[in-house]
Amino acid sequence: MRCPFCHADDTQVKDSRPTEDGTAIRRRRQCHACGARFTTFERVQLRELVVLKKSGKKEPFDREKLAQSIIIACRKREIDPDRIERFVSSVQRQLEALGETEVPAGQIGALVMQGLEQLDPVAYVRFASVYRDFREAKDFETFVGQLSKAVKA
Repeated sequence: MRCPFCHADDTQVKDSRPTEDGTAIRRRRQCHACGARFTTFERVQLRELVVLKKSGKKEPFDREKLAQSIIIACRKREIDPDRIERFVSSVQRQLEALGETEVPAGQIGALVMQGLEQLDPVAYVRFASVYRDFREAKDFETFVGQLSKAVKA
């Protein structure tokens, strides 16, 4: 495994253990060249997923890109990083369980919206602002108003 800091190829596994949900192996590694420590995750990949963008463009599914968008939505919220990791794994498993190799980006966004609604209401609104392409403050107001009505019902 290449070191993310100095890009040396010689790293050593210091500790391995399964993740809490049992879907991956967490490995702590140390680089022999620079001494840096970092974590990697090893997961089973059932099939190669391709994301169909709104523009019609196709690109390989990138788990890290999905995780980063969820982390951004959850920024400065008191959400355990392991819980976010389990959520990302859950979304990926749901996508793989569809049995399709090509998945529309909107379907991925909808799965994330469903999960974030349960995980954290602020992260849900943050993600929705990008996913639903809010342009004005009025868009936020309308969305939060609908959210409030749904909670009261």
